[in-house]
Amino acid sequence: MTLKEKIEDALGKIVHPGTKLSIMRMKVVKDLSVDDEGVVTLTYRPSSPVSSFAFQIGRDIKKSIQQIEGVKGVEIKVSGYNRGKELMEVLKQA
Repeated sequence: MTLKEKIEDALGKIVHPGTKLSIMRMKVVKDLSVDDEGVVTLTYRPSSPVSSFAFQIGRDIKKSIQQIEGVKGVEIKVSGYNRGKELMEVLKQA
């Protein structure tokens, strides 16, 4: 299993509290890539521009990826969310 597949598998286990669906099934994670050094980049688009779960899910995404062996860094871009800049700053600090 490649590192990207391991990441996709881990993200598939994160369940959106409001819908009870996997975030991967909901397609809130886009443009997932892993470079040769193990740095993961992705775009996170919360299910709603005003989602009350956006911060929780964003932290869950980053934590889940960081725990995978071989991952050296995680960069998350947030789109389509009214507090996107604030959320990206929180995720940089996490």
